Amino acid sequence: MDELLTAAFGFPVLLFSVAVVAAVGFWLLVLCGVAEHGAFDSDVDTQTLRLGRVPVSVAASVFLLAGWLLSLTGALLRDLADLSRSSSSLLSLALMVLAPAAAWWVTRRLVRPLAKLFPDEPGLSRRSAATLP
Repeated sequence: MDELLTAAFGFPVLLFSVAVVAAVGFWLLVLCGVAEHGAFDSDVDTQTLRLGRVPVSVAASVFLLAGWLLSLTGALLRDLADLSRSSSSLLSLALMVLAPAAAWWVTRRLVRPLAKLFPDEPGLSRRSAATLP
């Protein structure tokens, strides 16, 4: 357990760890009704990013979670390899580049089937539905 926490809060996994905490906080706000899941979708076309027609918050959350898992796995494997300090630093830098690239690929594969769940025409939001007679 100690190795897992050390890896999760070490370089380069810490970059993803902070972002995952922020994403979890956002989804908790959505669950509480304070925020809408499509709050960030006003000016971003996910179709241009080849992610299908899913909300940006969903695509970003999948990307962050995939990147965190991939970088955490890479950091744990790096630590288990018991390399020299310079080799470990070099692998950390490579991991910082490869984990987001692999996470982007994973996100594109996982998010496309989800596009069927999100219609093109948005329905009523919670706030507008609450004002209806």
